[in-house]
Amino acid sequence: MRLFLSSTCLRACTRCDAMCGLIVGVVGDRIASVRGDERDPLSQGWVCPRVGELRATRTDLERVRRPLRRTASGWTPVSWDEALDEAAGRLHAIQVEHGADAVATYLGRPTARDPGALLFAPMLLGALRSRNFSASVDQLPRMLSAHLMFGHPLLVPVPDLDRTQYLLILGANPAVSEGSIPGAPGMRSRIEAIRRRGGTVVVVDPRRSETASLADEHVFIRPGTDALFLLAILHEVATDAPRLRRVAGLADGVDTLRAAVREFTPARAEPHTGIPAEVTCRLARAFAAAPRAVAYGGAGACTQAFGGLCQWAITALNAVTGNLDREGGAMFTLPAFDVVRLLAASRGGFGRWRTRVRGLPELAGQLPIAALAEEILADDANRVRALLTIAGNPVLSTPNGTRLVRALGALEFMVSIAAYVDETSRQADLVLPPAMPLERGQYEIALHALAIRNTARYSPPVVAPPRGALPVWRILLELHHRIAQLRGGRRVAESLGYRALKRIGPEGLLDLGLRMGPYGGGLNPLRGMSLRTLRASPHGVDLGPLRPCLPERLARDQRVALAPAPFLADLERLRRTFRADEVRGERGLLLVGERNRWEDDWRIPDLPIGARQTLLMHPLDARARAVADGDEVIVSSRVGRLAVKVRITDEVMSGVVSLRHDHGHDAEGTLHTGALVGASADDLTDDAVVDPLSGSTVLSGVPVAVWPADRRREASR
Repeated sequence: MRLFLSSTCLRACTRCDAMCGLIVGVVGDRIASVRGDERDPLSQGWVCPRVGELRATRTDLERVRRPLRRTASGWTPVSWDEALDEAAGRLHAIQVEHGADAVATYLGRPTARDPGALLFAPMLLGALRSRNFSASVDQLPRMLSAHLMFGHPLLVPVPDLDRTQYLLILGANPAVSEGSIPGAPGMRSRIEAIRRRGGTVVVVDPRRSETASLADEHVFIRPGTDALFLLAILHEVATDAPRLRRVAGLADGVDTLRAAVREFTPARAEPHTGIPAEVTCRLARAFAAAPRAVAYGGAGACTQAFGGLCQWAITALNAVTGNLDREGGAMFTLPAFDVVRLLAASRGGFGRWRTRVRGLPELAGQLPIAALAEEILADDANRVRALLTIAGNPVLSTPNGTRLVRALGALEFMVSIAAYVDETSRQADLVLPPAMPLERGQYEIALHALAIRNTARYSPPVVAPPRGALPVWRILLELHHRIAQLRGGRRVAESLGYRALKRIGPEGLLDLGLRMGPYGGGLNPLRGMSLRTLRASPHGVDLGPLRPCLPERLARDQRVALAPAPFLADLERLRRTFRADEVRGERGLLLVGERNRWEDDWRIPDLPIGARQTLLMHPLDARARAVADGDEVIVSSRVGRLAVKVRITDEVMSGVVSLRHDHGHDAEGTLHTGALVGASADDLTDDAVVDPLSGSTVLSGVPVAVWPADRRREASR
């Protein structure tokens, strides 16, 4: 008779940025149940349907459990030592022959939720010494705004949702994403709470989203014009002398900002945004009059042609109305593991180097992902020849996936740290399988720094990883060690460091960071915050609501820069693009994304049946193209085309079509059968079109044509 031991474990969910607390039931080595933890100080029992995926990935038969080498006859299992030796050896050989920049690295979004990956990836990147590193697909404008205005790319303000009286949302659907940035479990309830306490919620979006359905008001806006709308709002509120005097005590550039927005009136913005000037004026007055107000821009406000200006204008609006670093406004976290404080001596930079082909700028050590394919396909001796991907699936989550597939096929060598042979890793020469979230310790280093409340929580592994899988940190450490050995040099010191890091692991580094943080007791492990403290509080530690702390977060003698020169210079591009005297004529269709509750960089094994792509189209646009509800249509852009069924609805404004992101899990050669099959919107996204200021990909407002699939294009005109 076989005996199965059962237990209950406490855990934080890693499926999105909300960090919901979980109670996980374990029977033997199987995940039997997952439910919300009512005692979690941040989520208080809230969970979404995504928690079921944590259980599914444990038993998924298509998950890779041993290192794989791609051969002419298919995938062949190899030992870890063989795989790691080959990976390090090939990467080193290519750099010796062609230079350090011949190897590129991509970090997918799941690395932000893996403490081991975050702590050990910089070591490997330092060993590689390559400037070709990319991570963020959709957050570069936000990081640029933080860097230029506050002096650090990670010093990002978050909306104090639980105390605000007026919430203005642009380019976000937090009722589905649970905030993303910020992490805010139960966003639907939090939005409803604002209205219950007499506050106001306004959503400005080309689509009437799930969040818009909860708001007091939804305003349609033409994609890509958010910066014009925000500057028009600033134009209206930047004349309040008492408020401006208050912000002048904390910031520089008040008068410069006022002069810069003087020409961007609501009337000037109206022909381009589609928002009547009187509506813009009314919203500006209401925002300025609210006792506590905050403007919040999501990924949609980043991934457009003026994403950098959008994020700057949002922060400037919060500042000039007196709502920056103020309860109910845009505030700053004070996390227990404080990356900003730990990296105070190294605050990154902007434009220190640029991509070779297009000259896109570096930010905080990373280059825009939109440049990766062209840097590989460049016809010169200095092109990228090898690639290391760590989590993620850039073929489906970055622009022009078709071209990226072609580029990956042109590499001399590629290695992927990936749990599945997916659309990206199928191109690799080696696939190195990592432990999954429930199989490793968990502390959200990045996400605690972006949450709406200061909390801390450490969770030990719930189950052991399957034989053959290593945690990401071990894979990174082993690659680092092998590359360092191949390079020679300080062999004794490196070997001692390798053994020490292997022994203490991420938990040792995490403990040190907690003790050196704002709640820690320094090197005394018995005082203040430490890993020991968190182990003794498995439901998490509540460190309180956000509090005004900006002066202590800034570098010494630093002030907020309200009018950074790069943003002021980019206003000229905005003027040229949206001329004041332009007569509004006939326009084509613009494609925007639609947040998918199941969206993520990891493959998802057990989605609801029927999770297929649908194009949303306004009735007027459908009628003009002889398209009926349920028809299959062809959607084409400059870089690609796809077939998809259409749903006719007034949820989108006329002139706009919407397609969900992250579908397309059905490419030939992958070893999985993901449920998000069908059209991938990123096959339409043009990697040649970016926000030139930040280099960020333009995912919102992609020009497309649509016509019935069963007719010739000429007949549909």
